[in-house]
Amino acid sequence: MRVAKTLLGLTIAVCAFANTSTAQVGKPLPLPVPPPAVKQSPGTLAVAKPVMLSTMRLGVAGLSHDHVHLILSDYRDGKVNMVGIAEANKDLRARMQKQYNIPDSLMFDDLKKMILAKKPQVVLGYNPVAKHVDIVETCAPLGISVMVEKPLAATLQQARRMEFLALKYYIRLLTNYETTWYPSFNKVREVANKDSIGQIRRMVVHDGHEGPKEINCSKDFTDWLTDPDMNGAGALNDFGCYGANLMTWLLNGQRPTAVTAIARHYKPQTYPKVEDDATIIVEYPTATGIIEASWNWPYSIKDLEVFGDEGYMHAFDKDNILTHIDKQPPVTSVAPPIAAPYDNPITYLEAVVKNPMIGITDRSSLRNNMIVMQILDAAKRSIAEGKRIVL
Repeated sequence: MRVAKTLLGLTIAVCAFANTSTAQVGKPLPLPVPPPAVKQSPGTLAVAKPVMLSTMRLGVAGLSHDHVHLILSDYRDGKVNMVGIAEANKDLRARMQKQYNIPDSLMFDDLKKMILAKKPQVVLGYNPVAKHVDIVETCAPLGISVMVEKPLAATLQQARRMEFLALKYYIRLLTNYETTWYPSFNKVREVANKDSIGQIRRMVVHDGHEGPKEINCSKDFTDWLTDPDMNGAGALNDFGCYGANLMTWLLNGQRPTAVTAIARHYKPQTYPKVEDDATIIVEYPTATGIIEASWNWPYSIKDLEVFGDEGYMHAFDKDNILTHIDKQPPVTSVAPPIAAPYDNPITYLEAVVKNPMIGITDRSSLRNNMIVMQILDAAKRSIAEGKRIVL
């Protein structure tokens, strides 16, 4: 065991020297220089044909979540086959249509109308979290799989209804988290699964930013993101879900035994209806997790710390990791890229829809995210009742 750990430490050190010999801890490396364009003829440049992420017929439900710009950019760049968009807000539809040059034939004011007319294979949800259940109510009976932006639902009751429909109609119901596509987080779990840091004892996840209004999220987004009914909570739901998702994944689907949480309202004038800061302690039989979710960080943060009996790993961001194993000197390194098709939500989605054996317990899975919803629900109850909630 000790020899294996020593070898692992040497391997990480070699990789670190090759990749980050001049990098400082926590600082991103310079972006790679893109290759020069290929000359087609004197005085002209060849325009590369975009590589399709997926040939599936994709439908979009809602345009008010700011993450929708990612899929609309992919559509504009010719990377996805988007066949229809459903959005009830006429003004919002018009703005997005103009910005991304979307033809009238793709725009609908109702999800059912869009599905019947365009017959998408999968629907992506970019609407208020409390409306995710409405997407599943419409799509599941028609056999259409769904991927929503995190979290799965605004309440545990909604999540249970969505789970029932997904299982009844045999659809895939997935939840998309930004951190699912972080190479650094994947590397941390890979090393932990090899028992290289010993048994996991403590996990700490920091997530958030200065606040949705402070970072200039759109009004369409913040109007429901800061509403306790439409979002289910404030920062607790918005960023607490990341930690719950990652801990469930790191512990291979283990359910916690108890949850304790506190909420703070540091900016009541800016966010009068919801908490802007939450701390959640998640208890497991052999480990403890601490989730720090906030709209009151001095800067944007998404990081992960994992402590084992014999080692420690800290993913600072999506690429950079500090590893300290078995009293060897700490080493910083850059995580290797995630292998396709698991490196992008759209390529992953296509793989999961085509192969029912893929993605059953991972971070996007229904099984994982039902546990996430139980943790968030227990955190809200702990705050309301002022006590530790035993699950």
